[in-house]
Amino acid sequence: MRGKEDPFLRIGESNDQYTKSESDVVWSLKGLNFEIEQGDAVGIIGRNGAGKSTLLKILSKVTAPTTGKVSGKGRIASLLEVGTGFHPELTGRENIFLNGTILGMRKREIQRKLEEIVDFAGIERYLDTPVKRYSSGMYVRLAFAVAAHLESEILIVDEVLAVGDAEFQKKCLGKMGEVSKGEGRTVLFVSHNMDAITNLCKKAILLDKGRITCDSTAQIAISYYNQSIVKFKDFYFGNGLIRNARLLFTDYAILYDSNITLEVDFEHDEALRSITLGLIIKDVSQTILVGVNNKHYQSKSINKEPIERGTIIVNIKNQKLLPGKYTIDLFLGTAMTDLEIVENALSFEVGTSKITKTNITLDPRINKLFIKDIEWELNPRLSN
Repeated sequence: MRGKEDPFLRIGESNDQYTKSESDVVWSLKGLNFEIEQGDAVGIIGRNGAGKSTLLKILSKVTAPTTGKVSGKGRIASLLEVGTGFHPELTGRENIFLNGTILGMRKREIQRKLEEIVDFAGIERYLDTPVKRYSSGMYVRLAFAVAAHLESEILIVDEVLAVGDAEFQKKCLGKMGEVSKGEGRTVLFVSHNMDAITNLCKKAILLDKGRITCDSTAQIAISYYNQSIVKFKDFYFGNGLIRNARLLFTDYAILYDSNITLEVDFEHDEALRSITLGLIIKDVSQTILVGVNNKHYQSKSINKEPIERGTIIVNIKNQKLLPGKYTIDLFLGTAMTDLEIVENALSFEVGTSKITKTNITLDPRINKLFIKDIEWELNPRLSN
């Protein structure tokens, strides 16, 4: 009637940001169905664009779902973005009373909490300054303090806490644990920090392309998440001989001094002799930390007979990677020929749970990393 396209005609495409689509309309979330009990601390995890923030907006009743419904019992305090719920022209004190009033609290109830909120936020000097003059860090400190201390039954926090400093993030995690375990309030927490999710939440929901792929304990959901972020990337300088690569680990996180298993599938038109697989581990700044291959460690070929296709398994025992993010370059060749190089084929993150100052040992030669125990195995695949 208005001469515009019906936005519902082509609705239904999945929320896959890595593929091009003919339609501009997609489902940010679809097919979600879950329940959260009172007093639960639940982590919402997933890659960027998976729909985490959209889900929190729907749960906070900021955005209405296109279809379906959300039912909940209790008042909701949410911290979704820097400045959410604050009026920039009002002072910090006035915004505290404004937020409390929106939650249905009386002035005397807010007054009783005021000193505790100001002390937690650490902005007493600027309490009567308009919040438009606050830094983003000060904004977050006050906003979290208001959301956590005012009397709501449900606390929803997006990854906005990353704006604050490390000390305040730790303080916030402690407060969320206190309101969940001590006060019996429900906490929903979005974060890319898996250590924070592990420490705070017993349950977690993993989103991928707008759908729930895991709704279980935090450890199981994080394990699925870690598997999803070590996907193979098609950065080829070769003939596409490496068909797939993946990292495997039995624990819910890769930790200092733990084992890492790498599997690489390959396929070639001709049978290969003296297969050599190499891998280079780099840190977040793309600095090369170490490079290894089976020739270096075994001083002989990994295959006894010529082979066209198979899976090479590399088991790195007790690796000494310090906490941080890493990528792996892969190399496939023979004794005579370089066949394939795949840059940034895999990415992964090492957590902090096991590390102590006493068990860190660095290679004195490169002052970075030392892999001293590694096994190589080749499993042939039969032709179809």
